[in-house]
Amino acid sequence: MSDAYDEAPRGAHAGGMGDNDGSNHLTTYDGGSAAGDGERTFAALPPAHGRGFARTWWGLAWLQALEDTALDTAQLKTGRRLARAGAVGAVSVRPGRITAVVQDKDGTPRRSDVLLQRLSPQEWDRFLGMAVERAGHIAALLDRDMPPHLVEDAAAAGVDLLPGIGDLEPECDCEAWDHCGHTAALCYQVARLLDEDPFVLLLMRGRGERELLDELQVRSVAHMDLEEPSRAESTDTVQEGVDAAQAYADGLILPPLPALPPLPAEPGLPPSLDTETEPAPGVDVPALAFLAARTAAEAHRLLAEALSPGHETLPVEAELALAEDAVRLATAAPAAIAARLADGSGRDSDGLARAVRAWEYGGRAALAVLEEEWAPEGEALARARAALDAAWDEDERPTLRAARNHWTVVGADAQLRQGHDGRWWPYRKERGRWIPAGPAAHDPATALAVATGSE
Repeated sequence: MSDAYDEAPRGAHAGGMGDNDGSNHLTTYDGGSAAGDGERTFAALPPAHGRGFARTWWGLAWLQALEDTALDTAQLKTGRRLARAGAVGAVSVRPGRITAVVQDKDGTPRRSDVLLQRLSPQEWDRFLGMAVERAGHIAALLDRDMPPHLVEDAAAAGVDLLPGIGDLEPECDCEAWDHCGHTAALCYQVARLLDEDPFVLLLMRGRGERELLDELQVRSVAHMDLEEPSRAESTDTVQEGVDAAQAYADGLILPPLPALPPLPAEPGLPPSLDTETEPAPGVDVPALAFLAARTAAEAHRLLAEALSPGHETLPVEAELALAEDAVRLATAAPAAIAARLADGSGRDSDGLARAVRAWEYGGRAALAVLEEEWAPEGEALARARAALDAAWDEDERPTLRAARNHWTVVGADAQLRQGHDGRWWPYRKERGRWIPAGPAAHDPATALAVATGSE
């Protein structure tokens, strides 16, 4: 075990469940450590029925690190159940380690620890220097808040406050090799502690609240002493501005932008909705999960398009109408969600199925050919007739009956439909309905061969 973790003797500060008044405020016992500020012990929290384990963004980030690290989602579910049932006893927090006794489902007590690497002296030095430069960070911490820009500024100084994937290392006397239900329950309970007091995280990283504030006070005084001469000097001198023309000229010699990032191999995974918290009334969880997955896939497609050569010359497509977007989503929707999409887009199930088939052959252009009729006139009609005449020899030309932009083969269940761009779409009659039979072709003979199955 690395010396960046604090080894606690087995059995220390692992008391039972303890009494609690049921409030959400933290009850802290004296840890009894020699340093005084080096350990805090929190009384067992009441069961978390009907609420999530974290409300703040940093509490959620803690849980994300747990859930990204654990290899067995079943153990995470077990941990949530144990934490919700109040099976986690008093929690001891010290630099590099959190400890608690977790009651198993059968009542067996399990000593569980989760280790988090402490910051090095050099990292603490950079963090404290950054915090002194930005007094708002100290004020936020004293208000038990951890604003995102505090974490971002720390990261810019090379200090990672919040844990990432693999940073929460489990130890449990049930001898599981990965996060078990006991260490997961401990992490879920600690998320509630972090919600109330972000100094709990800083203690895990190596500095207690009193020690940290004392160091910040010393550094703040020194920082003000250094700034005092410069303040006095600034009152005696007139600051000259920057010439606007020179500033604009300097902008022309800026370094080039960095290279574009590579395209990810596949869309990212949306956040998991697999929780034991009941959804709000009216929230369709499977539909919401489906929309999140499709959003990730669409974002990946748009990124691929943006990174492709010559993308800046491509025309910008108009936003999809509601009825069009419903068809796009239905191409990958399970049956229950497809039924909702059909209803929401004003189609029956059969109409949606035909629309999906058209979309799969050619997107919104194919959908327009399915659902819109138009009458070619003048030059457009002449071009259509010329294309049809040229597609076959005179003795082989099929007899076509024209109805607006629909050209039906007499005596056959085959049809051609012309799009506004002049392309021809094959259709085939099935169970009394005209069904899209394939993608568009510039040559009507090719499209008709697809429609008749003779291609």
